Amino acid sequence: MPVEMQRQQEQDRSVAGRFEMRRRLPNPALQGTITDICGYREMAPGHLRNVEYASLTVPLVISFAEPFAIGLGKAPGDNDRFASFAAGLFAGPVVIESFGGACCVQVNFTPLGARRFFRRPMSELTDSMVVLDDVLGAEGMALRERLGNAPDWAARFDIAEAFVAARLENAAETPLEIAWAYDRIITSGGRTRISSLAERLGWSRKHLASGFSNAIGIGPKTLSRIVRFNRALGLSRQPTADWADIAADCGYADQAHLVREFRVLAGETPTALSVR
Repeated sequence: MPVEMQRQQEQDRSVAGRFEMRRRLPNPALQGTITDICGYREMAPGHLRNVEYASLTVPLVISFAEPFAIGLGKAPGDNDRFASFAAGLFAGPVVIESFGGACCVQVNFTPLGARRFFRRPMSELTDSMVVLDDVLGAEGMALRERLGNAPDWAARFDIAEAFVAARLENAAETPLEIAWAYDRIITSGGRTRISSLAERLGWSRKHLASGFSNAIGIGPKTLSRIVRFNRALGLSRQPTADWADIAADCGYADQAHLVREFRVLAGETPTALSVR
């Protein structure tokens, strides 16, 4: 859930003494690479469950305590336990459960920022959680130790920001064509025709899809679906929201099309989401 913050301001949240959460916006040099950094700690035994809908966030989670149980598009099973990991984009709901002993720092990357930071094709992370030493090696394990030994959240955030900045110093830039096409999809609310983008670039749709798979892990069509869904979800929270109008405004063929997409990307019907 988004939390409004001023730049560099750290903000606390807690729920009935069960957990604390602190978030910080990135410094200006990291804007466009990360959206925010979060510190999370559970303070009492219990079962916490959260469902995250399809989004364009690529998280790096560095844990100092109990792992999370995470299921992609389903409730997590006994073997779905993850502590420190990176997660690629997933076009569906993610079910996250914890049991009162979790403590972690989470760095949330933009899709294009993640490709530069991880220095690997993002298709390697799509629809999966990849453990820390597999994505960052010894550097990642050293970062986990430093964060775990830091005295407070502010110090941890400073360490995390410095680590991200250092890895970006010699990182390859995103190809201009992919950055342009990505921006067109985002700014159009997912309504730009993929064939038009490919034509403007002088590329085939297959070549464009390959470039997107490398840069962000999903093709331009799937990206457009996630962008449309999140725009529709945002519009639905307005007091005078009407689902038929939202469907038309967001480029769905009809309201039934919108309902099908919500079932796939959120695991819920629009009506069920609107009463939460």
